[in-house]
Amino acid sequence: MIELKINGKTFRTNVTPDTPLLWVLRDELHMTGTKFGCGIGQCGACTVQLDGTATRSCVLPISAVVGKAVTTIEGIGDTPVGRLTQQAWLDSEVIQCGYCQSGQILSAAALLKTNPHPDDAQIDEAMSGNICRCGTYPRIRSAIKRAIPIKGI
Repeated sequence: MIELKINGKTFRTNVTPDTPLLWVLRDELHMTGTKFGCGIGQCGACTVQLDGTATRSCVLPISAVVGKAVTTIEGIGDTPVGRLTQQAWLDSEVIQCGYCQSGQILSAAALLKTNPHPDDAQIDEAMSGNICRCGTYPRIRSAIKRAIPIKGI
């Protein structure tokens, strides 16, 4: 039995240690907000936060998560920076098809947690591993900038 801390709650699962976190989240725990995209950690659809750092869950074995805090799209709104990021996403009307957006939000919230006033280059660098097939990159940048001046980040 493997014990995990996800979104502030403890979960136990009986999977092999090399099972990717993505599949534990989706198939075992039924948290389907984290999406499967490429399966090789390149597109960012599967992004979660591991101890506050944006991390690709499709290539992360569950054994690497033990003893660490995982935050998914289902839990990011429970954090101040996550709540502000999600609101900025809505206010900027970022979402088009929406498939990549949970990963985009998790990456943006991780950036804003460590750097509440990023410039364009820092935003581009932090978000470079998240692909949006709909091309909402200008709206993503706008949402991140919209969240910047909000007090409390």
